[in-house]
Amino acid sequence: MIPSMTPDDALALLKEGNRRFLDDAPLAVHGDRMSRLRMAASQRPIAAYLSCSDSRVAPELLFGRGLGEFFIVRNAGNSLCSTALGSLEFAVTALGVPLIVVMGHENCGAVRAAVSVVKEHFGYTANISKVLQPLYPAIMEVGEDGGHDLVNSAARHNVRRVVRELQEEASPALRRPQELGILKVAGAFYELASGDVEWFD
Repeated sequence: MIPSMTPDDALALLKEGNRRFLDDAPLAVHGDRMSRLRMAASQRPIAAYLSCSDSRVAPELLFGRGLGEFFIVRNAGNSLCSTALGSLEFAVTALGVPLIVVMGHENCGAVRAAVSVVKEHFGYTANISKVLQPLYPAIMEVGEDGGHDLVNSAARHNVRRVVRELQEEASPALRRPQELGILKVAGAFYELASGDVEWFD
């Protein structure tokens, strides 16, 4: 388990981990018996992740991290529903994570489904519709500016929308640590084919 660190330290670790992933470096993770015993009593993750449920997107692998290092919240389309927001607040207030990463990805199936609803009035079940609904604003805001690649443009825009909400519109539980400089919220976008993670400003 990694000791407590600054937001920039955590972000630097993730960037280095993705570089190793791109270089096909062997994955050396903390998963031995002694590590598991230490983590059984408590956890101290270095980052909280709001990530898509897509099976091709596994944050621990993309960044070369192991057990106990990420607090991961996943849903289709990495949207900021109340469950995701509450989970991120828990990661910050109860676990002291210094970094929240919101990560979308290339060719997102949830965003593609949401585009089909907005543009073609396609219908899904009530529960799927609830999952897709938070994605509609990003699609409508990108609009025709998304060009022929509306899905990826909307997925990127959705990340920026969620990051902005966590930075500016979230509860004091998230805003206050950011004001104090002990928490950072970062946006990222994962390219499926290359394995590269692009970080947004």
